[in-house]
Amino acid sequence: MNRDQVKGTAKDVAGEVQRKTGQATGDIEDTVKGAARQVEGKLQKGVGNVEEAAKDTRDTTRRP
Repeated sequence: MNRDQVKGTAKDVAGEVQRKTGQATGDIEDTVKGAARQVEGKLQKGVGNVEEAAKDTRDTTRRP
C-alpha cells in the first residue's frame, strides 16, 4: 500500500463523515464539501492503485 492509497482512503472517510454530518444537521455547505472531499479521496486512492499496479508489473517483468 502506498502513500496515495492511504491518504485517499483517509480523505474518503473524512468526507463521508462530513457529508453525513451535514445531512443530519441540514447544513448544505458541509454536505457538498463532504461529497467533494470523498470524490477527491477516491481519485487519490485510484492514483495510488495505478501506481501500485505499475510497480507490480515492473517487478514481474524484470529479468533475473
